[in-house]
Amino acid sequence: MGNRFSNPIGFTPIPVTIISSLVYVALFVALLTTHLIVPSAPSNNSPIAGINLTEAWQDLQHISGGFHPYNSRWNDETRDWLLRRIERILATNTKGLMFDRSKYLHDTQFRADISRQSPAVVFSDVTSNVTFSSGGKRNDRTSDREPGVSVYFEGTNIVVYIRGSEDGDQDWWSTGQKPPEKGGVLVNAHYDSVSTGYGATDDGVGVVSILQIIKHFTTEGNKPKKGIVALLNNGEEDYLNGARAFSQHPLSKFPRTFLNLEGAGAGGRAVMFRSTDTQVTKAYRKARYPFASVLSGDVFKRGIIRSQTDYLVFTENLGFRGLDIAFYGPRARYHTDQDDARHTSVDPLWHMLSASIPTLQALSSDASDSDSDSRGSDAVWFDLFGRILAVFELHTLFALSVALLVVAPLLLIAVGIVLYKEDKLYVLSRRKQVPSGDDVDSVPLHGWKGFFQYLVLLLPASAAVIGLAFLMNKVNPFIVYSSPYAVWSMMLSAWFFVAWFLSCTIDFLRPSALTRLYSLLWLFVIGWIVLIAIAVLEKRQNIAGGYFIVFYFLAVFVATSLALLELFGLPRKSQYAEEVSPSNIGATPSHRSQSISSGQRLAQTSEEQQRPGSSEHQNVEEDEEATESTSLLRNDRHTTFAHYPHRNKNPTEEHGLDETKERKVYLGEQAWSWSLPGWLWILQFLLLSVIPIILTGEIALLLTSSISQTLADGSSILLPYIAIAFFTILLLIPVSPFIHRYTYHVPIFLFLVFVGTLIYNLLAFPFSSNNRLKVYFDQRVDLDTGINTISLTGIKDGPYLRDIAASLPSTIGQEITCVGSKRRLGLKECSWHGLPPEVVPSISPLRSSIPPEFRYAEWLSYNITHGNVTRNEAHITVSGKNTRACKLVFDTPISDFSVAGGAAEDERIPKVPKEGSKELRLWSRTWEKPWHVKVRWNGGKDNGSSFSSVGLRKQQQRRDQGLNGRVVCLWSDANESGVIPALDEVWKYAPTWVAVSKNSDGLVEGSKSFLI
Repeated sequence: MGNRFSNPIGFTPIPVTIISSLVYVALFVALLTTHLIVPSAPSNNSPIAGINLTEAWQDLQHISGGFHPYNSRWNDETRDWLLRRIERILATNTKGLMFDRSKYLHDTQFRADISRQSPAVVFSDVTSNVTFSSGGKRNDRTSDREPGVSVYFEGTNIVVYIRGSEDGDQDWWSTGQKPPEKGGVLVNAHYDSVSTGYGATDDGVGVVSILQIIKHFTTEGNKPKKGIVALLNNGEEDYLNGARAFSQHPLSKFPRTFLNLEGAGAGGRAVMFRSTDTQVTKAYRKARYPFASVLSGDVFKRGIIRSQTDYLVFTENLGFRGLDIAFYGPRARYHTDQDDARHTSVDPLWHMLSASIPTLQALSSDASDSDSDSRGSDAVWFDLFGRILAVFELHTLFALSVALLVVAPLLLIAVGIVLYKEDKLYVLSRRKQVPSGDDVDSVPLHGWKGFFQYLVLLLPASAAVIGLAFLMNKVNPFIVYSSPYAVWSMMLSAWFFVAWFLSCTIDFLRPSALTRLYSLLWLFVIGWIVLIAIAVLEKRQNIAGGYFIVFYFLAVFVATSLALLELFGLPRKSQYAEEVSPSNIGATPSHRSQSISSGQRLAQTSEEQQRPGSSEHQNVEEDEEATESTSLLRNDRHTTFAHYPHRNKNPTEEHGLDETKERKVYLGEQAWSWSLPGWLWILQFLLLSVIPIILTGEIALLLTSSISQTLADGSSILLPYIAIAFFTILLLIPVSPFIHRYTYHVPIFLFLVFVGTLIYNLLAFPFSSNNRLKVYFDQRVDLDTGINTISLTGIKDGPYLRDIAASLPSTIGQEITCVGSKRRLGLKECSWHGLPPEVVPSISPLRSSIPPEFRYAEWLSYNITHGNVTRNEAHITVSGKNTRACKLVFDTPISDFSVAGGAAEDERIPKVPKEGSKELRLWSRTWEKPWHVKVRWNGGKDNGSSFSSVGLRKQQQRRDQGLNGRVVCLWSDANESGVIPALDEVWKYAPTWVAVSKNSDGLVEGSKSFLI
C-alpha cells in the first residue's frame, strides 16, 4: 500500500485533511472579508465625475448634529440647510440660474425657480397634504381585522427635478399637461430622524448621497437620458408620511421607476434587499460593489424584520417599479444615539453612493418599452463576493428546479443501468456467483457495506447543533445579540467533531470503498425531497430565497454523477470473482465459506501476530519461505488514531490479487476497489463545496447580521439559533462524504474550540457597550388628573428590563409594574411615576416658577360640537402648545373624517379602512396650528350638545351611546437637556450596555378625555 499513501492527491487522510481544510479556510476568509469589511473610499475625492466625498462627509456631519424628527425645531433647521445646500450646488453647476430663497421658505403653491430649459428645477413643497389609513391587525381567533389608523399629514418635502435629454423643455407640471410618456426615475431619501437618533445612516447617508447625485447629474456631460426626480421627503419615521405626501405632488405622475436609499441598520455595506422585478434589478448590476440577496426581501415579506421603508408607498400606492437599498446592521445602533457620524465612516457613504449613481444611470438609460416581456416578472438576485451580481427571473429558477427534479434522478438511474449491464454496479451487491466445475463459487463483494453510515453521522451531528440551539435559548438566550460569531464557532465545531467521530468509528468497524458514493446518494435523495418544497414555494408563494438550495442540489447531483461514473474504473464483478475465486487460487473447500474481502480483520492483536510462538507466525514460517516478492506488509498492524488496525493478508492465498493491486487497496476496504481513481475525490469535493459554500455562506452571514439583534424588537429568540444551526449543517455537508478520511488534528482542535465557545456562550453577559440592549422610552401624562407615567419597553425574558428601571434614581421607593406590551408584541413594558416633563416652556418668568404639573391643562385644548342630529357626527378643534402633532383616540371606531384645509380624497389611498379607525393622527407643518376635524361614526344617539374641556367631568357623568376617547398631543424634541428630564435620567443612569429608542411617535404624550 505504499504507493497509495504516497499519492499527494489520493483519497487518503493527509491529502484529504490538508486540501479540504485549505478550501474551507479560503472560502470562509473570503466570505467574512466581504461581509465585514466595507470597500475603502478612494483617496481621490472625485472618483465619479461631479461628486466630492469630502464634501459629502462634511454634509453628513452637519445633518447628524442633532435629533431632527418631524416634530422638532431642528427638523426645520435641517430643511432650511438642505435648501441652501441645493442652491449652492446648482449655482455652481448651472451658471446664470437665479435663486430666491423666499420661494423656498414661504411658497404657498407649487412654484419653481427659472424652469424652462433649466437643467434642474427645485420645488419647496409646502402645500401637499394627504389623508390615508392603515388596516388594523388581524385577530388570531376570528381572522377578522381590527379597526385601523387614519392619518392627516401636511408635507414639507423638497423635490428636485433634473431634466433629461429626452424630456423636452416644457413645464408640464405647471400647465396641466401630461408628463413625458417615457417617464423618469425617482431617487428618494428622508431627511427626518427618529427622536432618539441622530440619523447618520438612517437616513443621513441617503440624503447626502442625493445631494451628490444632484451635483453629478447637473455637472456638464452627465445629463441623464430620462429625467430624474430627487425627493428628500420629511416624515418617513412616523408612518411613511413624507412619501405619501409626495403622491399629491404633480411630479409624482412622472417617474416609472425608483431607487430608495434607506437605513434599516446603522452602517456596514448597503444591501439591495428589495426589488419589484427583474428588469429594474438588472440596473443594480452596474454598481461597483453589488451587495444583495433576494432572501432579504423574503424576510421582509414574512415580517421577520419589523420595519418598513418608503418602498412600500412607491410600489403599493403609486405603482412604481424599483429598488430598495439600505444599511442593515448593526441593528443595536439603529434608532439610537449611536447612529451618528462617530460610529460610521466615509466608507459606507462611498458604498451607497457608488451603487446609486451607476444604478440611476442604468435606469435613466433604460430604453425598454412597457410591453417588455421581463417587465413585472419576479426576480432572483444575489452577489458573489461583493463584485458580481447574478440576476435572472424567478420562473427561470422554477424551470431549473423542475428540470433537476425530473432529469437528475433519471440520469442517475440511466448511469446505474449502464453500470449494471457492464457488470460494474457494485452498489448493494452482496455476492457474485462464479462457475467452478460442477459447483458454483459464491464470492462475497460486500457492496452494501457503508450504506447507512452517512445517516448515522448526519442525523446525530445535526441533532447536536439543533440541541445546542435550544440549550442557548434556555440558558443564555441573548448571547447571540452581542456574540453571534461565538455561536457560529460553537455550532460549526460541534457538528464537525460529532460527524468526524461517528464516521471514523463506523469506518473502523466496517470500512467500505463506497462510503463516499453512499454519502452522495443520501445527499441526493434528501436534496431532491427538499427541492420539491422549494419548487412549490417558488410557484405558489413567489419565494425566490431558496435559490441557493437549487444550486446546492445541482452541485450534489454533479458530484454524485461523478461518483457513479467512477465505478466504470472497476473490474467487472464476474472478472473480479473469477480472479479471487477459491477454486482459481487452489484454495481448499473450507475457504469458500469464508470472506475473501480485504475488509475483514483479524481477531488477534498485533502482539499475537508478531509473537514468534503464535500459530499464524508459525504457519507463515512453515508454509512459506520469505522471498523478495513476499509482501513486506502482510504482518504489519500499524495503528494510530487516524489509521486503524488492518489485516494485510497474503494476496496469493486470500485475494488472488497480485501485489501491485493489493497495494492499491485502502486499509480494510473491499479488494475490488484497487482500481478506483485516487484523485477524483478532489473534483467531487470542489464541486460540492465551492459554489454551495459561497451561496450559503453569504446568505448565512447576511441573515445572521439582520436578525441576531431583532430580539429587542420582539422577534423570536429561538429563530437566530435555529437559523445558525440550519446553515451550519448546510455549510459542513460538503465535507461530510470525505470526513472519514480526516486525521485527528483538525477535529481535536475544533473540539477544543467547541468546549471554549460553549462555556463562553453559556456564561457570558449577553450585552456590551458596543452591542447595547435596546429599550423603548415613552412618557404619558394625563392632563386631566396630572398622573405622569414613564415606561420602558424591552425584552420580556430575564431580569434586564426591571434592573434597568431599578437603576434610575426616580424609581427608588416606587413599585415598578411590568406587563406585556400592547404596542410592541413580544415585549414587556415596565412603568412607574416619573419626573414631570418641561416640553411646553412658560411664557412669563413668573409662571416658570410654577411646577409643570400645575400647568398641564395649558398644554392642550380642544372643543367639540355635536353635528347633525340625524347622523352621528361631531366637529372637533384640537390645538397643542409647542407641537405640531396630535391625535384623536376613539373607543368606538369612526367611519369617516375630514380635516379643514385638507386635500381631496385620493382613491389610491383610502382614508378610513373598511373596519373603521380607532385613531386619527394629525400632523401640521405649522407649529401650534389648530386642527378642525369632522368625524362620523356608526351607531349611538346624538344629543346635540356643545362643550369644552372645562366641563369634562360633568359630561363624563352623562355617558350615552355617543363617541368617547382621548385627545392626545405629542412632543418629540429631546435636543435640549431638561426638557424631558425622565429621558435624560435614563440616558445618564442606565447601564452602559443599554440603548434608548423611541416607543412611539412622541417621546411625551399628553392627553385629555372627551365624551360625546
